[in-house]
Amino acid sequence: MIRVVVQAAPIDLAAEFAAAEGADAGAVATFTGLVRGDDGVTELALEHYPGATERALEALCEQAVARWSLVKATVVHRVGPMVPGDRVVFVATTARHRGAALEACAFLIDRLKTGAPFWKRERRGAETRWVETRESDDAAAARWGDLG
Repeated sequence: MIRVVVQAAPIDLAAEFAAAEGADAGAVATFTGLVRGDDGVTELALEHYPGATERALEALCEQAVARWSLVKATVVHRVGPMVPGDRVVFVATTARHRGAALEACAFLIDRLKTGAPFWKRERRGAETRWVETRESDDAAAARWGDLG
């Protein structure tokens, strides 16, 4: 089962984790991304292209499910304005064995950083700037090879 949600509302970790568990599973791996307040960031705003963003995230989940024989794959991603400490993304992978769950979770977070159409804008005091993709994000995504 694949579940993808793009929302402005805060992410409810307890509800998401409970939904990720399953009777056919032996492991659930999760990742929660938070807005960092380093370098004076006071706000992070994410924009997306409705429909296209969900399809891109679903395609990534489909790749993970196929590659690791997952029971479930979940991605919940926030959009809109957020402040340091807010949850930006929750990824959960449910598998029969821990290795598959852990690898698939790492794959999804690495790939969604570069493969999902989100635009990030940071505010530092009165200054606002668009955030570019980092080389380290590209390198992390590339380690999984071309799954095209």
